[in-house]
Amino acid sequence: MLNSNSTGNGDVVDAVVPFMGESISDGTLAKFLKSMNLADPGDRVEVDEPIAQIETDKVTIDVASPEAGVIQKFVAKEGDTVEPGTKIAVISKSGEGVAHVAPSEKTPDKAASQPPPPADKSDEDKPKPKVESASALEKPKKATSPPPPPPPPKHSATEPQLPPKERERRVPMTRLRKRVATRLKDSQNTFALLTTFNEVDMTNLMKLRSEYKDAFLEKHGVKLGLMSGFVKAAVSGLQNQPIINAVIDGDDIIYRDYIDISIAVGTPKGLVVPVIRGAEKMNFAEIEKEINTLAKKASNGTISIDEMAGGSFTISNGGVYGSLLSTPIINPPQSAILGMHTIVSRPMVVGGTIVPRPMMYIALTYDHRLIDGREAVFFLRRIKDVVEDPRRLLLDI
Repeated sequence: MLNSNSTGNGDVVDAVVPFMGESISDGTLAKFLKSMNLADPGDRVEVDEPIAQIETDKVTIDVASPEAGVIQKFVAKEGDTVEPGTKIAVISKSGEGVAHVAPSEKTPDKAASQPPPPADKSDEDKPKPKVESASALEKPKKATSPPPPPPPPKHSATEPQLPPKERERRVPMTRLRKRVATRLKDSQNTFALLTTFNEVDMTNLMKLRSEYKDAFLEKHGVKLGLMSGFVKAAVSGLQNQPIINAVIDGDDIIYRDYIDISIAVGTPKGLVVPVIRGAEKMNFAEIEKEINTLAKKASNGTISIDEMAGGSFTISNGGVYGSLLSTPIINPPQSAILGMHTIVSRPMVVGGTIVPRPMMYIALTYDHRLIDGREAVFFLRRIKDVVEDPRRLLLDI
């Protein structure tokens, strides 16, 4: 929660930037959620009501009002870099000290009514500029001869015709986007990235969901999706190939005896990766509930830094956007990432007969410095076997 610093007679308090997490030292004041106009008193706010948003390279944090009152003034500006404890606004608990700003707006209105006379004087002065502009126009007429040189380059077939700058817009990158860009580029520069592929027949998993979705929803209060099946398959694969769950640290290899699955979630503000902790101890229902909770928090911007920290393996589902095939990039400091894709009905040979089957391409990008092709292929094969026949999980085979 926020700190509030009382000033003056105790009627005024300061709204300051809260603690943003162990690894976050500053953020950008993205926008104010309340207004403070010169013509009118500031917006009324209640205790703990958000008045501004601070954007960090991981999450967006709300700055709440420490007291109920009226915004007297903003101390910081949108776009400023702020640290925990930085004062951004002053709140008047009684609402006094704000309304007096209105008269100052009225004086400009009076002043605005006085400009007409000066406008007449300016009209008298206008002929002089016209004379100057006329003389200026004569000079360009003399300089009409230079235009011939430009045509030659325009006729050059090798020079591209670029669109005018007026048709372009330049906007600053958000801190989250800059952070994502840096991490992905670091991943490419650090890891020896290699991707292996396979395809999965989704018939049995989809049949399982279709047959038990109603009973599952009635008992557990959450829908049975396909993601829980892939998380369980990934857990099984990581247990069979622990090197996939390991990571290089200097000259050492750190083997993790836990499985925390990161789920990549696309949001309007950028990519976030919440973590399902202790996935090896969870059943289908627990996984679905956790995914549902984290996805909602990620979408509405309430997910915390702790809920995105860590993770030993990532699953990215580009299939929700219709991606048929891709090569996902590793999420540092992990060593591999599984890419899911869209399900497409394709003709497949089953028992010597061509039949339509719902098929999905899956991809595993891994750090080849640590993981050999053999382990990567075996891992992906295990994903395929478990998804195509979920009964393997019950029999542990």
